[in-house]
Amino acid sequence: MKNRIITISREFGSGGRTIGKMVAQELGIPCYDSELLEKIAKESGFDERYIQEAGEYAPGGFLSSAFSHHPSGPNNADYLWNIQFRIITQLAEKGPCVIVGRCADYILRDKADCLRVFIHADMDFRAERIVKVYGESQQSPQQRLKDKDKRRAAYHRFYTDMKWGHAQNYDITLNSGSLGIDKCVQIIKSLY
Repeated sequence: MKNRIITISREFGSGGRTIGKMVAQELGIPCYDSELLEKIAKESGFDERYIQEAGEYAPGGFLSSAFSHHPSGPNNADYLWNIQFRIITQLAEKGPCVIVGRCADYILRDKADCLRVFIHADMDFRAERIVKVYGESQQSPQQRLKDKDKRRAAYHRFYTDMKWGHAQNYDITLNSGSLGIDKCVQIIKSLY
């Protein structure tokens, strides 16, 4: 029997990570987000910050090629993808859980009973939220959002050949800006 897993993909600043953690807490199941980074870092030997950044860049770009050991063969991003794929699969085999990001919706498509969720919100809601949660930066909140979302979409497209954020690829998409974080949690919990 396949374990019931919730995968949460999200636009930057939409509250997807917060929603995932709250859903897991209310259901009494583990949530893997930063814990995933720790596991990948431990197995790969790479620093968690590098893994976090590499997880949002599609291979073939400047950063990926700059850190590649074998320009004509697999690079660090491919190596990390394989480790990530294996770890996510193992976590899903262990038992029910929530997995935030890292293309888990795609990785587990045939391996688990997944509720695939995408969290989004309008630019103003997300801009206000990232300033509140992450603080000010030299870059405008809107530009930070566009850059982060663009990188996530490219990474997702490279490894899955699917369009990130398109409703057809998920069981449900929720607008956290209009519904609110708590309502999103309740909807996901009820669908689980």
